[in-house]
Amino acid sequence: MSKTTMGKRSAFKIQRRLGIELPGLGKAGALERRPYGPGMHGMKRKKLSDYTIRLMEKQKVRFHYGIREKQLVNLVKRCKKDKSRAWVDTLIINLESRLDNVIFRLNWAPSMAAARQMVSHGHIKVNGKKVDIGSALVKTGDEITITEKGAKSANYLQAKARPRLSAIPAFLSTEKDGEKEKAKIMAEPLAEDIPFAFEKRLVIEYYWKIK
Repeated sequence: MSKTTMGKRSAFKIQRRLGIELPGLGKAGALERRPYGPGMHGMKRKKLSDYTIRLMEKQKVRFHYGIREKQLVNLVKRCKKDKSRAWVDTLIINLESRLDNVIFRLNWAPSMAAARQMVSHGHIKVNGKKVDIGSALVKTGDEITITEKGAKSANYLQAKARPRLSAIPAFLSTEKDGEKEKAKIMAEPLAEDIPFAFEKRLVIEYYWKIK
């Protein structure tokens, strides 16, 4: 079995387990034919514990944005030190401000992993300078451009042919720069910009012990 097929099956399995489609995992349709959990017992209705419900909500964030648990915990710790707003709002704003996420939300990549790959391969510039770290944070006023090589990459062409998201969020704008697109960060993203159903309270409860 090819890595591509395995990756697709794994992504579908994750989404079926969580009962939701996560755009960041790529191709849509995980719940179309089997809108229930994976495995032979997936169709059975079972009562979930409060812990499991909170865990699943946290997992939505982790899998959509493609980050490890340790990274997420460290980010939660930093966000809790910011007293300007609820820490979970700061968390989502930080995740939405990541360069790899911005590339995905612009429909320049078919998945979050593909967006991260484009960044790491040097296909993306921020304010005219190449940035190869997917977790780099962009801010209001930053201009995002794609290199000529990036505009010819399989990831970009696939995303343009079959956009994963129906529209880009309001905090981003795009326009043509000759034959290529360029984008600008128009405002700070809002927690409401997260592109899937999400209950903040459950994540707050899951990480309540983290200081």
